[in-house]
Amino acid sequence: MLLIVGTIRLPPENVSLARPAMQRMVECSRGEDGCAEYSYAEDVLAPGLIHVKELWRDQAALDRHLASDHIAEWRAAWPDLGIGERDLRAYDVGQPRDT
Repeated sequence: MLLIVGTIRLPPENVSLARPAMQRMVECSRGEDGCAEYSYAEDVLAPGLIHVKELWRDQAALDRHLASDHIAEWRAAWPDLGIGERDLRAYDVGQPRDT
């Protein structure tokens, strides 16, 4: 499994403008083969900071995601939305366990 976590940042006044594009991205990504989890969440203390969490079955599934039309559309929208800062990291993870 691959866990992707990180953040993107956009001007706080553009968050509502970005919601439809983020919703499409989340819905399309969740429908992809190999996607176990995909979510965006706005930070409650830092307006415009969006936390990203993705869980993919394997590298092949992530590669297909990265080559998808909906990710190309999402990235093409970034300049208009003011998304300039992106910090995402991938981690190899094993099976989950209860804590």
